[in-house]
Amino acid sequence: MINLTESAAAQIRKLQAEADAADKQLRVFIEPGGCSGFEYGMTFDLPKDNDHCLNDQGIDFLVDPDSFSYLDGCRIHFDDGLHGKGFEINNPNAASTCGCGRSFN
Repeated sequence: MINLTESAAAQIRKLQAEADAADKQLRVFIEPGGCSGFEYGMTFDLPKDNDHCLNDQGIDFLVDPDSFSYLDGCRIHFDDGLHGKGFEINNPNAASTCGCGRSFN
């Protein structure tokens, strides 16, 4: 399971409205890159046949099977405070993370 905080859900709703993506769902994924080997990504997309279709905080979101194995158990938070970094993914599966908070291995 992947969990969203209330602040992440609110920001996702805002971004979805701004992007006029009402017919699409949030996709959370990982891809090779970043300073630690993998990096996180999010976009609005249409479901694919093999996606995991998840819901938390009233947000429907998608994760492909390869990404799910790395993201299962994560918590996604949005920090918009004075020193906020935007979306933060707390990943218990990561052996190490980079200082930027956007990559892991």
